[in-house]
Amino acid sequence: MTRPVTRESRERKLPRDMPIDGGGSASPGTALPDLALKGRGAVSNRPGRYEPGNRPLENDGWGHDPGEDDDLPPLRTTVTIDATRSSIAWNESPDLGFDRSLNPYRGCEHGCIYCFARPTHAYLGLSPGLDFETKLLAKPEAPRLLAEELSRPSYKPAPIGLGTNTDPYQPLEREMRITRGVLEVLAAFNHPVTIVTKSALVTRDIDILAEMARKSLAHVSISVTTLDKHLARKMEPRAPTLPRRLEAMRRLAEAGIPVGVMAAPMIPALNDMELEAILSAAAKAGASGAGFVLLRLPLEIKDLFAEWLEAHVPGKARHVQSLIAGARRGSHYVDEFGERMRGHGPYAELLAKRFRLAIKRYGLERRGWDLRTDLFQVPPKKGDQLCLL
Repeated sequence: MTRPVTRESRERKLPRDMPIDGGGSASPGTALPDLALKGRGAVSNRPGRYEPGNRPLENDGWGHDPGEDDDLPPLRTTVTIDATRSSIAWNESPDLGFDRSLNPYRGCEHGCIYCFARPTHAYLGLSPGLDFETKLLAKPEAPRLLAEELSRPSYKPAPIGLGTNTDPYQPLEREMRITRGVLEVLAAFNHPVTIVTKSALVTRDIDILAEMARKSLAHVSISVTTLDKHLARKMEPRAPTLPRRLEAMRRLAEAGIPVGVMAAPMIPALNDMELEAILSAAAKAGASGAGFVLLRLPLEIKDLFAEWLEAHVPGKARHVQSLIAGARRGSHYVDEFGERMRGHGPYAELLAKRFRLAIKRYGLERRGWDLRTDLFQVPPKKGDQLCLL
């Protein structure tokens, strides 16, 4: 579990004496303010819910006040091998269209401030803030473990969700290729898969996905949050640009792979006015289905998102928070099944109505894709006796 690999990031360099969640210089003994960091989504690295207390950053006076010409260390991303012993995660949520999923990575370098997976880093004793996007865990054994689980006599096939917690095609996948390994296993077993990603890297695996799609075994959804490149760089700083995502949709559709768009999350007074434009752009790129999710702020995300609003859109912060509360029964989040994805009240109802009208207008009414399970078969291993019939 302890093979850390460091990769230099490309954002603004920080003072030598400052942790990654600080900013600016200060006199000894004074608290350091939380500042937005270029190339990172979270503003702070506040402790997770299982960590005692809140630890403000302080300047202890041992550092120096760096000048403009100082060669300062960049903020780094650290990757650790996750010693997982199983690959498939099971759920019983009626809000999801699948009961099993697989995530090759924990944490996500895309850095989306709104990511509902951030609180899972607290289980690791890490912060759902900057730790979530800088301290990643990879599961290189996932393909092997998946093959073992699919080979069990008791296993019953059904579509498996890939990337339902963190993006399976985040930048780290270019090097580690765990997601591709998982797809190779699924293809060998003729096992159905659904993929959700923000990354154009998914097109790298068109060779596998196209063959699976020909057998009705694969479907891909591309997540699009905003058409505004400036807002995107603040909300999801390391995710691919909109043109690259739309181009990925085109290439997938041209290869015969069913593709949909996820307009998610819709954030009141921030990107909700773009809903129709997002769906229109996706339809033109070849999408044949769509979905949307209202912003969810469970656990630590509530405070992280509030910090982000004050840092990036302070003039809208109170208005956004007010609308969120109005769609969540006066709170930041309601975790009831059937409501947590869509919200409650006039605002949520209007957003849902706009979505229904838009998908009808743009031909995105396909609700789902019927993926086959009857083709599932455990491939013979080397040395196995061949079937005579």
